[in-house]
Amino acid sequence: MSKTVLPSKPENLIFAPGLRGLDFFRLVPSFKKDTLATFSNLTEQFGDVVCLRGLWTAYILVNPRDVEYVLQTNSRNYPKSKNYQILKSSTGNGLFVSEGEHWLRQRRLAQPVFHQQRIQTFAETMTASTAEMLESWENFEKTKTAFDIVPEMMRLTLGIVGKALLNTDLGSAASVFGDAFEVVREFTVRRLMALVKIPDRLPTPLNLRFRRAIRSVDRIVYQLIAERRKSPEKFDDLLAMLMAAQDAETGATMNDRQLRDEVMTLIGAGYETTTQALGWTWYLLGKNPSAEMKLRREIESVLGGRAPTFTDLPRLEYTRMVFQEAMRLYPPIWAFSRVAIEPDEIGGFYVPPKSEVLLFPFITHRHAEFWDAPKDFLPERFSVENSINRPKFAYFPFGGGARQCIGNHFAQMEAQIIIAMVLQKFRVSLAEKHAVEAETSVTLRPRNGVKVVLEKV
Repeated sequence: MSKTVLPSKPENLIFAPGLRGLDFFRLVPSFKKDTLATFSNLTEQFGDVVCLRGLWTAYILVNPRDVEYVLQTNSRNYPKSKNYQILKSSTGNGLFVSEGEHWLRQRRLAQPVFHQQRIQTFAETMTASTAEMLESWENFEKTKTAFDIVPEMMRLTLGIVGKALLNTDLGSAASVFGDAFEVVREFTVRRLMALVKIPDRLPTPLNLRFRRAIRSVDRIVYQLIAERRKSPEKFDDLLAMLMAAQDAETGATMNDRQLRDEVMTLIGAGYETTTQALGWTWYLLGKNPSAEMKLRREIESVLGGRAPTFTDLPRLEYTRMVFQEAMRLYPPIWAFSRVAIEPDEIGGFYVPPKSEVLLFPFITHRHAEFWDAPKDFLPERFSVENSINRPKFAYFPFGGGARQCIGNHFAQMEAQIIIAMVLQKFRVSLAEKHAVEAETSVTLRPRNGVKVVLEKV
């Protein structure tokens, strides 16, 4: 594959196979009805590079080689697409949606908080928060009440983010954030799927609910910033680092709006993806009791009943593999989009400027060329020996290249601790007659949640 940016369409290059014109528009209802199946079917029909040509040109890429090219090798030609601008309505110009020098500056400021030496100090926060949640589960176990484990994971991970990154116990504010982000999710999905975009300023019911949701979390975040500015106490967390940061040229510090944007971004990203990944983990363990038994044996062998510490994590190897396999089958960020600035060649096909480039972890993670029995839950595939020859971008739940998720190690540590502590205390079984299927929202979520029943170990 050529890595040279092309000035114009060469004679010997063609558009990739796919759909164009009316054939593309006839497929729109299928995209809305079952997004994952529709995109998967297109790659099965046309191959690893699929071109969709309607009112605009879009490319679907699922080969790890091409994913690497877009996210890493030639990433300068592929910034985030305009779809991400929809998120600015809620997160502002935070780390997730910003580009260029602003993104680079913010990334450098936030990076030290997520260094491995730093995140190990968060382990105690994670164990304490998880222990508190498990205590609240006692009544579920006594009454054998089926409950949705996904909101429980949401409250837990949101609380951990507040304590670890902002040195704040969100307490009752956690439910405010949770409710608000649900409205933001609905607003974002509606905007992404709409063929005609309704302006934010129009007083539609959804727009009004969205504005109320943003106001509710803004009150909390701005109050947190104001209290921190007034406090004589010295803090050593992400918010303190962002407040102390100075522009290299002007010496200016962030204003309240800039701080708010980064806090909103990190709270949103720091809990939503891990929440959904853990929800899918409990679902898959419920469907695969032999894996759950093997996992339980490892936890007992390594911990012997005590709470996990950071130094235990390398020995909780199967626990790590279980979480990675859950994210392979159900990656929370199920798709990425980029846009080509200059004309290019990918996989031997012409990519014109302004083409939207769609990358699908969900499809690549199930690509039969790179994964044996791709639809099966087999955590062992993530052992060191089984991973050696696998292409780097055959698995990219956290993205890749310079814009790889800054909190990937934080999320992995958090998941290992939570999974280990839950299984030390309870057997988690799926509730009977509760169907679980994937829903493509901002993240890949279990539609109707994951209802479980607990049993004391």
